[in-house]
Amino acid sequence: MRTITLEEHCASPAFLDGPGRGLKDHAREFTGPRAALLKQLCDVGEGRVAEMDAAGIGMQVLSLTSPGVEQLSEGEAGGVARDANAFIAAAVARFPQRFAGFATIPTPTPPRAADELQRLVTEHGFKGALINGHVRGRYLDDPFFNPIFERAQALRVPIYLHPTQPPLAVVDAWYGGFAAPVSYLFANAGWGWHIETAVHVIRLILGGVFDRYPTLQVIIGHLGESLPFMIRRLDTMPPTLTKLERPISAYLRENVSYTFSGFNFAATFLDLLLEVGVSRIMFSADHPYASMAQARAFLDQLPVSPADRERIAHGNAEELLSL
Repeated sequence: MRTITLEEHCASPAFLDGPGRGLKDHAREFTGPRAALLKQLCDVGEGRVAEMDAAGIGMQVLSLTSPGVEQLSEGEAGGVARDANAFIAAAVARFPQRFAGFATIPTPTPPRAADELQRLVTEHGFKGALINGHVRGRYLDDPFFNPIFERAQALRVPIYLHPTQPPLAVVDAWYGGFAAPVSYLFANAGWGWHIETAVHVIRLILGGVFDRYPTLQVIIGHLGESLPFMIRRLDTMPPTLTKLERPISAYLRENVSYTFSGFNFAATFLDLLLEVGVSRIMFSADHPYASMAQARAFLDQLPVSPADRERIAHGNAEELLSL
């Protein structure tokens, strides 16, 4: 069975020496299997392919690891994006059957971001863009970012909305007051990342992004960032109130797709499946932050038909990304 994973991260050495320096410093404290994190992030060659082979992963769609460029100044973001895109483009050119790419775009300057997306899609075959959450506290429902969504819709490529840490004021108000390691995880991978991304998606809907760009497609990870559990409750805000063209649940079922990205949880998967249907779910592993082997084992054990397993493993991604 062919497998395609969509939330698979990498980083150039230049990124880790620049905007990713905090990640690099933090990762030096890791022990055990995670001690190899920095090496795995930078490896987009034979070593990564060998790990994919061992885990039964056929193709990865590569993207620059968080925090990306969203927290950078306008001047910094463009250069970092070009470096990351060149790094991924070289990997895809070397292993075209094993890698594809999501573009890093300079979101602080939306017209330039739209042009960079078009360049990567038309000249290098990239499959969309990945954006790491808010842009210095500014959310993507702001019409300021319309050029990005307009170009993505025209190019027929999706935007992958990846978690990022909430704005500092939110971190202080919601997640502070505990031991530093507890507050850090509470604000990030333990809770905050996922709620932040869910709120961001709801803002996109309420802000009319999908009414302005009705065929635009957005991807989110972690089996829906808690949204499937709340999808029916969200419809207590009806179109008569929101002034949208459809109920909120319709956008979540028609304009959003969902990947695993390390959430190998059967009950959470079943909730997502029941709420949005199999055509909206795609495989991912969240390499190197989570295990490819564990993700593949979870895929193989899903309580779905063989045909639906094939759709989740590769068919839906092939259709959405024109792979």
